Amino acid sequence: MAVAPVAPASAATNTVDEKAVIPSTVEIPNPEGRPSCFKSTTQEVLFVLTATMAIAMGAFLSGAVAVISASVGADLGMTTAEITWISSASTLAGGAFLLLFGRLADCFGRKSMFVGSLFFFAVFALAAGFSQTPITLDVLNGMMGLMTAASIPPAQGLLGTIYEQPSKRKNAAFACFSAGNPLGFVFGTIFSGIASDIFNWRASFFLLAIIYLVFSILAVFTVPKDTTPKEPFNWETFQKLDPIGVVLTIAGVGMFCAALSSGDTASHGWKTNYIIALLVIGALLMIAFVFWENYYPHPLVPMSIWLDRNFSLVIIVLLLGSMSFAVAEFFLSLYMQEVWKWSPLITAVHLLPMAIMGIIVNIIAAFIMHKVSNKVLMLTGCFGFILSFTLIAVNTIHSSYWAFCFPSFLLAVVGADLEFNVANLYVASSMPKHQQSIAGSIVQTITKLCQSVGFGIGTAVFNAVGRSAKTGGYWDKETKPYSAVFWFATAASGISVLFAVFLTIGTQGGKEKEVEDGGDDRDERSAEVQR
Repeated sequence: MAVAPVAPASAATNTVDEKAVIPSTVEIPNPEGRPSCFKSTTQEVLFVLTATMAIAMGAFLSGAVAVISASVGADLGMTTAEITWISSASTLAGGAFLLLFGRLADCFGRKSMFVGSLFFFAVFALAAGFSQTPITLDVLNGMMGLMTAASIPPAQGLLGTIYEQPSKRKNAAFACFSAGNPLGFVFGTIFSGIASDIFNWRASFFLLAIIYLVFSILAVFTVPKDTTPKEPFNWETFQKLDPIGVVLTIAGVGMFCAALSSGDTASHGWKTNYIIALLVIGALLMIAFVFWENYYPHPLVPMSIWLDRNFSLVIIVLLLGSMSFAVAEFFLSLYMQEVWKWSPLITAVHLLPMAIMGIIVNIIAAFIMHKVSNKVLMLTGCFGFILSFTLIAVNTIHSSYWAFCFPSFLLAVVGADLEFNVANLYVASSMPKHQQSIAGSIVQTITKLCQSVGFGIGTAVFNAVGRSAKTGGYWDKETKPYSAVFWFATAASGISVLFAVFLTIGTQGGKEKEVEDGGDDRDERSAEVQR
């Protein structure tokens, strides 16, 4: 007969010592509850908002530049290629250094890097407002891009460690975080439009500095202490930083993207010697980086993650979508100013539907990602992009904003938010806790790299069609180069569908489903949670 366990008695009193009773079960924290590192829900909300502002940093800057690009170009005497370099400089610097900052955050701590990057972004934004030459403005935008690279990995790393277990609360936090990209672009355009209309384009950078100074102060008090193990700064840690991998990725990405952005405007076009050299050397260095990472004991990017088919497919779909979104929205903003002759403020007002739609889509995403197949969400995002860019591609100078641009904005946000939400959550679930910052770096590096490539291709297409554009046909002469860029964005989005159909991602977050067979089925449950 089975005997129930009895708690040990005290020798002196012969009574049961309740403190010595061994609990039959271990209490597991509820993943749906507020993480213990937060003292209140207010702190948690402000932390997620501050983390969102980190990922919004680059988009905020791009949006601000988009509506003042014509004014800046006229004031400083810049060509179209030089204007696009204002945005390209930040995305290029951000993409090239993200992996390095991701590894630094994982090794030496995330909070200090996070807070410092917000503060120095404000400092460089302030300096950009005083720029007197195109090269000064481009360099300072590059430095702001460097700060975006320093802020995103620790922000995503903190989110990944705080919300470690799959849950609806984690879905909501990551949905808010993912909203930073599209909403940052739109609010950047709105704030920049208002500031430049009241004062001038320089006020846009001053306002950007004020906003991020406020959030850098807020981060000091709302970001919880980073409890992950830190590495001592010694030779062994230096080797873990993969210095050769860092040099290969920075030099490779930098040279390749610089060639793409400058090739069309070089003295002899794409046949210019230094353009060819930059393209070839940049490509070879990136290939060398892949081979190096396969054999180095402490790789900057573990190549094994690419063996996960869904991981690779998600990244490819995201990069094609990000490339098309960034290029299309930039040139559409420029089109409104150059062709329709709208002021920065009027342009910003007409971009406002993107912000409203972005909030709606991210709220919906937070509630359905654990219920609806994420493959379906990715495909929805792909087709949202295709329809969006097709609408603005067939737009002409006489077309109605409400018939073409308005629905295009709504569909573009659907595409951007759904793809980014699914990708962010999947990548965070695919990497261990001590590599959450590098996980965020991988997503952002590829995204920014493809944005830089997209800007280079878009600028080349714009200039090539612009030189040969003639009066006549469906499109008016002024619209033809812009329409060609929008068709390029449509094509890139169309290609992404070919990869999205092979995804096998189910739902993400929520409760694990019980499996009756036990044993090996635990692996299936774990995989289901990740999916």
